[in-house]
Amino acid sequence: MNDVRLEIGTTLRAPARRMTRERMRWYVDLLPTVEADDGRVHQAEPTIHDDDEFARSQGLPGIIADGMLSTNWILSLLLDAFGEDALCPGALSTRYIAPVFEDVMVTTAATVTSVGEEADGTLRYGLDVWCEEAGGRKLTVGKASVRATGSPAARAVAPRFTLGA
Repeated sequence: MNDVRLEIGTTLRAPARRMTRERMRWYVDLLPTVEADDGRVHQAEPTIHDDDEFARSQGLPGIIADGMLSTNWILSLLLDAFGEDALCPGALSTRYIAPVFEDVMVTTAATVTSVGEEADGTLRYGLDVWCEEAGGRKLTVGKASVRATGSPAARAVAPRFTLGA
């Protein structure tokens, strides 16, 4: 029923983003801020994600991004490609295989590994997903499954990601 279909081997790539100290700090402070629910930003206790001295005391050269930032960037790519279909019913699982350091440029990508048609004619895409640094070394890897009721390839004309084989 979809008028455009992504083929196995098609890769979606988002533009590279810099992992900044500010991004890392926002993520660390999110939980205590939400928990307080008083309209103010609350800072968390020092962690490897926001405090260089603490990170060095744990054997790291400096702060590293929380792995959920990478997962969120992967979900963002899937949302750009599939719209709200990326949210449900589907799946996204990730594994953090290398630390993401401050100021590293991170590219998010997904490759179609399977395409199946469901009883109602919608397509189900299986995808390998990952984040990589500029040299191509993978930092986060995972799998996703998206039930596409729309036309994901039609979104490829948007400048937020590129479509390739």
